[in-house]
Formats: sequence, structure tokens, C-alpha cells
Amino acid sequence: MDHPPAVIEKAQRLEELLHRVEQGEPLVEVSSELEMEISPERLAILQGRYEAGGRSWEVLIDGRYGREQKVTAEIESWLYERKGQERGLTGPQLAEGVEKRFGVKLSVGHINTLLRSVGLSGPPGRPGGSKTELAERSDQGEEHGEVS
Repeated sequence: MDHPPAVIEKAQRLEELLHRVEQGEPLVEVSSELEMEISPERLAILQGRYEAGGRSWEVLIDGRYGREQKVTAEIESWLYERKGQERGLTGPQLAEGVEKRFGVKLSVGHINTLLRSVGLSGPPGRPGGSKTELAERSDQGEEHGEVS
């Protein structure tokens, strides 16, 4: 499995820390020098994992370094452009458009967070207006509300 360079570097620094502590250097000094905060309890866990894994830095890799990002720069650009062109578009409409165009399913909440970060979000709550206006908008939605 490919790991980000920062994750590999951290595992290698942990290995160096284990070697240096094993040779008698104080944990506090070594961890400070390597810019790592390692408690004695955590050190014992790491030493056990390192020994059990054949004394290889690969076993020290922390696999919890993030999730794959769904929103690419291309999707973000499309969202911002689309919302800028038609301010009345809602989160659900944009989510549907993203899924149709890019094959990526995004939550409405995430889309709204992205839009809010660049000042393109609408006011919180449901779109205003009387029941008659809302009904008229939903009838016209087939013509005007499509997002492609």
C-alpha cells in the first residue's frame, strides 16, 4: 500500500526514537529533538509492535491518516461557477448535478459548507414565499431547476 511521504517519515522517526532510547538516551530528550510527543506508556506499545513486526519501521505506520477526498478542484470549481450563475439553486439540486456530471455522491451538508466558505450560500432554512409561490416554483422546477 502506498502511504503519504509524511506518514512514512513519521514511522521512520519513530524507529529512530526507539533505537536511540534502546541505546540509553533519555526519552524526553530524544522525543523533543525529533519533535514528537511520546509518553512512556506509548513507548512501551511502540516497542512491542516494533519487536513483534520484525524490527521494521513499516510496522510503525499509523494507518489513520485520513480518508480519500471526494471533492476535487474540478468539482469545487463547477459548484462555485454553477451557484454563481444561478443563486437560486439548492443544495439538493447541486448534489444531483454533481452526481450526474462527475459520478460522485456528496451530501447536501458538505455542499453547503463549501458554498458557505466562499460566500455563496443562501440564508438558512427553506426558501421563502407563500405556498402559492412555492407551488409555482416547483411546477417550473422541471424547466428551470435542472442542474447539468
